[in-house]
Amino acid sequence: MTVKSIDKQYVMGTYNRFDLHLVEGKGSLIKDEKGKEYIDLTSGIGVTAFGIADKEWSDAVKNQLDTLQHVSNLYYTSPCALLAQHICERTGMSKVFFSNSGAEANECAIKVARKYASDKGYDRANILTLKNSFHGRTLATLSATGQEHYHEHFQPLPTGFVYADANDIDDVISTAKANNVCAIMIECVQGEGGVVPLYPHFVKAIDEYAKENDVLLIVDEVQTGNGRTGQLYAYMNYGIKPDVFTTAKGLGGGLPIGACVVSEKAQNVLGFGDHGSTYGGNPVACAGALSVIERIDEKLLKEVREKSEYIFDTLGRAKGVETVKGMGLMIGIKTVKPVSDVIRECMENGVLTLSAKDKLRLLPALNIDFDLLKKAVEIIKNACKI
Repeated sequence: MTVKSIDKQYVMGTYNRFDLHLVEGKGSLIKDEKGKEYIDLTSGIGVTAFGIADKEWSDAVKNQLDTLQHVSNLYYTSPCALLAQHICERTGMSKVFFSNSGAEANECAIKVARKYASDKGYDRANILTLKNSFHGRTLATLSATGQEHYHEHFQPLPTGFVYADANDIDDVISTAKANNVCAIMIECVQGEGGVVPLYPHFVKAIDEYAKENDVLLIVDEVQTGNGRTGQLYAYMNYGIKPDVFTTAKGLGGGLPIGACVVSEKAQNVLGFGDHGSTYGGNPVACAGALSVIERIDEKLLKEVREKSEYIFDTLGRAKGVETVKGMGLMIGIKTVKPVSDVIRECMENGVLTLSAKDKLRLLPALNIDFDLLKKAVEIIKNACKI
């Protein structure tokens, strides 16, 4: 039996996989079982920030595997403590809770928001999110997601979430006031919603409203974080500091890790027994994450912004392209052709891409070689032509 036939027989059919069996890679190049090489502009949906088989990451992970692969959270370990320290010192935040995924990080943020309101004696439990948002696939984060088609077949979902229009501050404020919200939760760029950035004045207005009304502002940085948008975290592009932000994907470099990061305002909300995770803060995952985030410096972020500018400029003028939106190396391209046709043609010519709703989505490794990126962009240009 082939790997594809075994997968189809024994793995739940929750993924509409491409007809492609990938076996090895290095950096932003990856090979299938027949030896054909592809330029990877997906990075595992924004996970492998430094590409495939990155040596520094691999060495950090292997060293930790040979030292201490796991202990319970009843004990201290260096990778967990050092990673939390690095995140807090880089962001000015105060405390971190580590989990295994973005959805779990968002679950933690939801609990922080509700307990914060409870501790304050507020009669508030609802959390406002934006329409077209995506916050995860657990029942609570699915309910937080502002897209009704994700809710189908999973009713009844947990209650306590209300939705407002993105980039409409009047709708956000009126919805918040009418529903006694304890928090407002946003993505600065709505990734699964089609790679749609929020307007700067809208984000700042939400920040102001939250501060004035003692409502927690939560920023979901699961896909936008860790250098993806040209800043360490996307909210930094907007000149704000949230009360809580969550992150995952690119933080781990390929190992599962999520983080809920809180400001001084919320640092003491969760105490002993209020939350927990068997694998959260795992030494191996934290060692890999530390090797990633320590290298996301201003030099790399500048390169991310330069590569982004090149993609926007080149594809923005390409035939068959209607719009190019996004931020940094998180880019959505609206094409005249059906996006599935563009993805297929790119794959046939050696470039792996993604979709987000009706757009072509690019999430290359942050350190992708510029010449390799230019080659891939030319292939995308040709695939977009009518």
